Amino acid sequence: MSTIQTTGPSATSDTRSLHGAGALDMPEPDHRLDRIAEHPIFKTLVHERTRFGWILTGLMLVVYFGFIGLIAFDKALLATKVGGTASLGFYMGMFVIVFAFVLTGIYVARANTRYDRLSADLIRSLAK
Repeated sequence: MSTIQTTGPSATSDTRSLHGAGALDMPEPDHRLDRIAEHPIFKTLVHERTRFGWILTGLMLVVYFGFIGLIAFDKALLATKVGGTASLGFYMGMFVIVFAFVLTGIYVARANTRYDRLSADLIRSLAK
């Protein structure tokens, strides 16, 4: 049978003796963060980004699960030959991939215009 020996007091008792009983060694909250979080421009930025992100997510889910639904329920449609040897399913699969890239481009364009402008306005406002 083995025993575990410690050579000194535990870190928990040191923390309690320095900071009071049961206190954790946590940094002080930064009140500047509260100021930013309560700023109307910051709230607008967060609201717009969140809403736009959910819209793009919804669009991607509709396209993706629509394609998966066609695979599950209408294989004959996807097997239809279009333009020689390629099937409609091939082109629809490519559409799903291209659609994801297009949505990414739309988000980047919005981020580089509207969201960057709001961020700059927030920084200017907080610098005052």
